[in-house]
Amino acid sequence: MLAKVFSAAVNGIEVNEVVVEIDCSPGLPEFRLVGLPDAAVKESIDRVKAAIRNSGLDFPPRKITVNLAPADIRKEGPSFDLPIAAAVLAATGQVPAEALDEYLILGELALDGGVRGVSGILPAVMQLCKIKKKALVPMENAREAAIVEDMEIYGINTLSDLKDILLGLPKTPVPPPKEWLTEFTGADFGMDMSDVKGQAAARRAMEVAAAGGHNIMLIGPPGSGKTMLARRLATILPPLTREEALETTTIYSVSGQLLGGRSFITSRQFRAPHHTISAAGMAGGGTYPKPGEVSLAHNGVLFLDEFPEFRREVLEILRQPLEDQVVAISRANSRMTYPASFMLVAAMNPCPCGYAGDSRKQCRCSPQEIARYMHKLSGPLLDRIDLHVDVPRLSEDELTDTRPAESSAAIRERVVRARGRQLERFRGTKVWCNARMTPAMLKSVPIEDSASGLLRESVGKLSLSARAYDRVLKMALTIADLEGKDVINTNHIAEAVNYRNLDRKYF
Repeated sequence: MLAKVFSAAVNGIEVNEVVVEIDCSPGLPEFRLVGLPDAAVKESIDRVKAAIRNSGLDFPPRKITVNLAPADIRKEGPSFDLPIAAAVLAATGQVPAEALDEYLILGELALDGGVRGVSGILPAVMQLCKIKKKALVPMENAREAAIVEDMEIYGINTLSDLKDILLGLPKTPVPPPKEWLTEFTGADFGMDMSDVKGQAAARRAMEVAAAGGHNIMLIGPPGSGKTMLARRLATILPPLTREEALETTTIYSVSGQLLGGRSFITSRQFRAPHHTISAAGMAGGGTYPKPGEVSLAHNGVLFLDEFPEFRREVLEILRQPLEDQVVAISRANSRMTYPASFMLVAAMNPCPCGYAGDSRKQCRCSPQEIARYMHKLSGPLLDRIDLHVDVPRLSEDELTDTRPAESSAAIRERVVRARGRQLERFRGTKVWCNARMTPAMLKSVPIEDSASGLLRESVGKLSLSARAYDRVLKMALTIADLEGKDVINTNHIAEAVNYRNLDRKYF
């Protein structure tokens, strides 16, 4: 007997529909699996046999052939266990074959017939909801899948649950999570900008960066508060929109980081990889490529502490995603593209010992050592970082001051207002903040003649590149947005140029 089950193959964040075809015919007992399966899919044979028998169901001693169509697409992972088992039950008459036509089925089987969660459920349901209107998924993935309101989601714990649903026994679909349906108001990160003492200039720079989505570098001696500031950037960013939350959740779904309790993501992610990270860990990769840190930080913050200590090839990987907001991973038989629109926050010391230019502690480094340290960072990479901010040592008065600093909530209000102006400005486009403006958009930026003259003079004195010129103009527009101004003036340009001035001071 022939049976068919509708399933999906997830490659990166792309989804291909897969039809699990099974033929059960008389002959010597054999279980064959074809259709370009990887090792994990081939192992489904043993899991499916054990799960069916241990669930009290019948696994016939017949010749069984399973085809995963289309056969030219590679199938990965254990998510085909459940559709293969469903097809066996239908082919042997234990469930009606016509009942399978309604459902998208995905899931891994345990040997006792239990159903385990798998990665990539969300993109599979999102992209195939136009083809099927019902899905049978592991209970562990049910809340994640229920985000997609166009499909009825049924969570199952065992193979017996699947059989009961296919036999027509009543079962209520999983409702969309209430937390997902409410307005996202931001997460409680357990920290606040009011924790930061002093550093008024650095705090202002962080506000400008947050308001425009700009990349920022913090430069200062050990203990000056660089890491403290960086970790609090997420607390002043606007809440995720529903579209951004869906994008971020999709990336975490395919990377397998939603399993084990977390069903979806409603706050901006803060990623802080160690400086020993590999190129594949940063950009993504592996035998079966998974998202790297640049993609896991999508719509959030990527913090690189001790910036020059990262390997040169790892840092140079950042150049493309910083410019294009995507990262492409190519293999001999596939090419995957992951979104990577993040804010980069880099922190570094001004020299190997950390005290160059410090007012209290003498630097022990020679000029040659400082030059070698700085030359670890290439000019093209630095050009892509908008703000270079000095974070000096705190004075005794600042350290002992017990007055509370401005809170994250107060700063976030100004940031949200500025972002609101930008969303209105870019309505109808895919741009959502000033940092993502295209060169064509910059041509229409309103700027006073005196401010234009100051910018032209700064370009000559500081030898700014074309990219740096654009970034200064974008920062000036963000500063104007924070003030509620529609036209860039000389004060906006002066502050924006000052943030690039440190680039010339150190490099």
